[in-house]
Amino acid sequence: MILNQKYTLSNGVEIPKLGLGTWKIDNDDVAQTVREAINAGYRHIDTAQAYENERGVGEGILASSVKRDELFITSKVAAEIKSYDEAVASIDQSLERLGLEFIDLMLIHCPQPWNEFGSDNRYLEENRNVWRALEEAYEAGKVRAIGVSNFQQVDLENILNECNVKPMANQILANITHTPLDLIQYTQDQGILVEAYSPLAHGDLLKNEELEEIAEKYGVSVAQLSIRFDLQLGLLPLPKTVTPERMKTNTEVDFKISEEDMDYLKKV
Repeated sequence: MILNQKYTLSNGVEIPKLGLGTWKIDNDDVAQTVREAINAGYRHIDTAQAYENERGVGEGILASSVKRDELFITSKVAAEIKSYDEAVASIDQSLERLGLEFIDLMLIHCPQPWNEFGSDNRYLEENRNVWRALEEAYEAGKVRAIGVSNFQQVDLENILNECNVKPMANQILANITHTPLDLIQYTQDQGILVEAYSPLAHGDLLKNEELEEIAEKYGVSVAQLSIRFDLQLGLLPLPKTVTPERMKTNTEVDFKISEEDMDYLKKV
């Protein structure tokens, strides 16, 4: 069962192979969602400073009957934070909001502020300064692992060339209709785990009739096909849902997509 399976990060920390994304779940609602996910067997919850729901995620963790050391909690330094001092303060604020003594994985949310996403300015020096704050939090035991999100190869090289501690994860958009294979291969070649957010393409894949036909062949839903696709690429999918039934079905992915179908889905 996928909920019992884990990847091992480069520093030896184990991370559950499937996580629950919480993007766009309001702070007032996310505590119940987290509780229901934990009750359904999830042990990996993904949040971010930018989601403005860390406090609710923490409340959901506290209300669960599962021990803290059995859970894996991820958060992210906001994309707009591009200085060492701000990053240091933001990590402490995330710990306070979550009500946790440590965060399992802390990421730089994006190499650029969101209003400059895709611009030529890669904020290379600024990201190195934020990374230094993450390294210090890691060395201090405030976080068990550190990484990045939405980083392209140039952004990763910028960190790898200067860092004392290598990134352990890169969380990127990766799904059947958006599969950046070159970036995935480069990242994995560096010993960095690739996490896949929006594995269902914000729900757009669920409307794809071609994928419905392929899913029917395996007796599964398009959502299950999409999650399995990421897993077979060696990625860690983070599907988001607030529905307990979908939380359950998203974990029922113990089937195998054929090599022929995988090759086809990479090109959809």
